[in-house]
Amino acid sequence: MSIVLIPALAALAGPAAAQAESEAMPRVSVTSTRDPVDKSYRRMVRGMDRFAREAPVMAPGATLRFRLLPRRPGTHMEGIELKVVGDTLSLPVPVAPDNGFTLERDEQAWREDGALVANRRTASMTWRADVRSPGVAEGMRRLGDLRLECRVGMEAGLVSNNTHLFAWLGDLLTNPDKVCDDPDGRYLFFTERPVFAVTLHAHGRAVPAPLRFLYAGGRVQSPDLPYCDCEVLLDRSYHAPIWDRGWPDDTLLSFEYMDDPAPPGAPAVPGVERGQTREQVQALLGPGTAVPFRDGREAWLYPRTDDRRAEGKPEYLVLFDAGGRVVKSRLRAGDK
Repeated sequence: MSIVLIPALAALAGPAAAQAESEAMPRVSVTSTRDPVDKSYRRMVRGMDRFAREAPVMAPGATLRFRLLPRRPGTHMEGIELKVVGDTLSLPVPVAPDNGFTLERDEQAWREDGALVANRRTASMTWRADVRSPGVAEGMRRLGDLRLECRVGMEAGLVSNNTHLFAWLGDLLTNPDKVCDDPDGRYLFFTERPVFAVTLHAHGRAVPAPLRFLYAGGRVQSPDLPYCDCEVLLDRSYHAPIWDRGWPDDTLLSFEYMDDPAPPGAPAVPGVERGQTREQVQALLGPGTAVPFRDGREAWLYPRTDDRRAEGKPEYLVLFDAGGRVVKSRLRAGDK
């Protein structure tokens, strides 16, 4: 399965709408006109209820917010306004500078089956649950928090079905556990900056995450990006082993970003040196899975993500700058 959706894949629109969405998103006024992909107030409250039930076990002491992230090119993320709109109701929802917000429980909004409406086109943004446990160091994430983010996000309906890429999603969207607990789940999370490596910390070990955890696993190529909520966030996207109970809830994830210097002892790909060209790397390693980013940088993943014979073998990641020269590389030993 592939939630390269990962959540919030938007429903397909007609040709004219698709052309309009590809252009810079204009600011619009909040009105009481509901869009088919506006977020359901009832479903978001159900997500809040699931958080209340499961947080004491998975993320004791954690807090829940929701957060808005850009999905389409040209989306203005400043000055976003939100309202819960019903048949006779219009309740403003305060939005923090980081575009996070919380929802109040309102009996009338529930009764009128209200919708959460933004002064942006709903499909221009990605919606996420944001769960944070106390005591987690800045820049790190706790796996139990991420597990709960997936469950709350799916329960709250923050994922929209897209029949163009994921016709099979129809059944899954009604059952969050099928997404969040499936070994082949592909629920996407996002870092604050473009990411280069993810490391899992538990049981006194620090284990580099597989390369398939990065950049939607290389599965989303340029023609598919408009149908993925990672369209402008591909370089910040990652998966986490939320389905794997071998990693406890208190596992921590740390991140190396593209602009960070390589940490001491980080193994580079043999023969690949900073400043080499794409042609030189291809001559040395052969073709990999190329993942281009909007700023011109590009990551090459080895073995190719479509090579099923490569299971368990060493993995290579090479990052190129916008000029096509190596910035850094990383060797990950094969799984035993």
